[in-house]
Amino acid sequence: MRLLPKVLMSFSALALLPSAAAAQEARPFATIFKNPQCGCCESYGDYLEASGYEVKMVATHDLALIKERQGVPAGLEGCHTMLIGGYFVDGHVPTDSVDRLLEERPRTSGITLPGMPAGSPGMGGAKTGTWTITGVRTDRTTSVFARY
Repeated sequence: MRLLPKVLMSFSALALLPSAAAAQEARPFATIFKNPQCGCCESYGDYLEASGYEVKMVATHDLALIKERQGVPAGLEGCHTMLIGGYFVDGHVPTDSVDRLLEERPRTSGITLPGMPAGSPGMGGAKTGTWTITGVRTDRTTSVFARY
């Protein structure tokens, strides 16, 4: 009689596998390129992992070149550059915007939150002012993607 509960538990666990696979598809692997000395980028990676993303951190002295190749406009650069799901995400962008980008799949190269705003994910301090997440099209024209 004790075997039956174990068998039922095994089948219950197997029933969860499609959901786990679907969740993995919904959250593609993220690669974050960062300056080797930057600690807030590590904190942003921890923030993403806590939200269910798998993250690889890559320390590089070629961050400006990576941003240029991805099409991040001058003056709109964030602290680090993440490549995820065929897009770039530059800076300390909240996961709400990352999730929306990956769900809606707009015809864009990526999104960016310029600078290192206090209170943004991975940054210390209290939020001040409005954060504008900018969408960048392949022709490098921009539009507002979100505001927080």
